Amino acid sequence: MIVLKLGGSVITEKDRAETLDGEALGRAADAVAATLEAAGQGPGGSEDETADLVIVHGGGSFGHHNASEHGVTTTDGTHDAAAALEIHGAMKTLNQFVLTRLLERDVQAVPVHPFSAGHRDETAALEFPTGQVETLLAEGFVPVLHGDMIAHAGSGATVVSGDELVVELARDLEADRIGLCSTVPGVLDDADDVIDRISKYKDVESVLGASDATDVTGGMAAKVRALLELEAEASIFGLEALDSFLRGEPAGTTIE
Repeated sequence: MIVLKLGGSVITEKDRAETLDGEALGRAADAVAATLEAAGQGPGGSEDETADLVIVHGGGSFGHHNASEHGVTTTDGTHDAAAALEIHGAMKTLNQFVLTRLLERDVQAVPVHPFSAGHRDETAALEFPTGQVETLLAEGFVPVLHGDMIAHAGSGATVVSGDELVVELARDLEADRIGLCSTVPGVLDDADDVIDRISKYKDVESVLGASDATDVTGGMAAKVRALLELEAEASIFGLEALDSFLRGEPAGTTIE
């Protein structure tokens, strides 16, 4: 059971509003298709093996740009339906790009839009039922979720990040492995070298900073904090290591 996050900054040009990085997305889709084919879920695959894969992608220049324009974050919401729909619509557009690339490679990808599936309560705790995702997996589909808007009691609608969804899915689906594909080869130290393993946040707190581009969901520091709370082993790696991660090989930084 693998939960894979494709960072929005990987599959889009994050500093240019609503601009897709088609080449990078194609490379990611190739890696996913090859893995599923080897596991018997694509043309030519062996039926002796199975693989469950859930994909989550970030907002990149689609979601983050629109959310920033409206001042909406994971904590600051809006009661303006037009604003919520503009952010949600941008994410659905990006999601369709991802689905199309996967379907072109015979990956049985289908969308799950968080805006219609979950909510935050008055304390901002995220409630995200995963029964739909589990059923889709059991029926042979590859669910593809994305950062989105979500109903928030007392705040209208706020952003739910792809990283938050990864955490919820990994817990509920009892993921064996979690992968975050980023624009960097892993979590970097002061010398820009990849940190092999992280087991305590305090050990890397001084080197973690926010994303350089527009990001309303917390950057690398938030990713590491969230992954450290999970039981499953997680990896943060660059696009060039996606194939390795999907094959079960070491990739980037391991968070345990």
